[in-house]
Amino acid sequence: MSTNIIEAKVFACTQSESIGKEIASAFGVKLGKISFHNFSDGEYQPSFEETIRGSRIFLIGSTNPNSENLMELLLMIDAAKRASARHITAVIPYFGWARQDRKDKPRVPIGAKLIAKLIETAGATRLITMDLHADQIQGFFEKPVDHLYASTIFIPYIQNLKLDNLTIASPDMGGSKRAYAYSKFLNCNVVICYKQREKANIISHMEVIGDVVDKNVVLVDDMVDTAGTLTKAADLMIERGAKSVRAICTHPLLSGDAYVRIENSNLSELIVTDSIPTKKQSKKIRVLSCAKLFAEVMKNVHNNKSINPFFIK
Repeated sequence: MSTNIIEAKVFACTQSESIGKEIASAFGVKLGKISFHNFSDGEYQPSFEETIRGSRIFLIGSTNPNSENLMELLLMIDAAKRASARHITAVIPYFGWARQDRKDKPRVPIGAKLIAKLIETAGATRLITMDLHADQIQGFFEKPVDHLYASTIFIPYIQNLKLDNLTIASPDMGGSKRAYAYSKFLNCNVVICYKQREKANIISHMEVIGDVVDKNVVLVDDMVDTAGTLTKAADLMIERGAKSVRAICTHPLLSGDAYVRIENSNLSELIVTDSIPTKKQSKKIRVLSCAKLFAEVMKNVHNNKSINPFFIK
């Protein structure tokens, strides 16, 4: 019998209310109530509508742009701290601003480090997130970070497809480690796309390294933004003789003309999680829930149990 007498409560930011309800249900509690006082100039003030003194608080909120999503989470963390919550765990399905994890040219910020410090300064005592753009972002925090992998969701889905001549692909060199991890688990080959960019979100040239003839290819990436890389890679692989091309991407940012590109591409299917709510529906996009994964990890964290069983890398 557990000796843990600290009460656990789950709350969600506005942008993550849908997944927050699912996580709370899987966790076994009702989603806590938060109200907002809105000022006419756009400023807002969140307020917990129940006592949280001495409790373990799980605050669910992805920090995808715009910056109001991040600001809302920071305000809620600060409110929980000042309301005497014993533990404040920021549950961030999608950790935004993570592409700024280093100085890749002079006079630019390391945005991911700044966001980490903001979350800690606000009062978070722990972080649970999924598929960071760069693993080393964990090191930007001085508090414990539980970094989950959506492979625990995607791999069973791929296995159920029962594809012959399966090949895992990375849409760029930076994702090769992720692709090799999937291929090792699925016991299949890997191909890599080499791309050159003119500037952010614009690709000037792409080549495929490896054989895709008569292969059922599954592209693996951590996020899909404008879908330019994914769709170009899919089209190129079909040109090179691939039988079919699917893509699995954890975080569906889907900005700009992403939906149009996906519909017009040679992608058979784009499989994503609900870490970020999708704004539009597409017959090619399939959304898999990550709520159960987060809920189970939260339970183990709350009960001081290992979360090792939830890792498939």
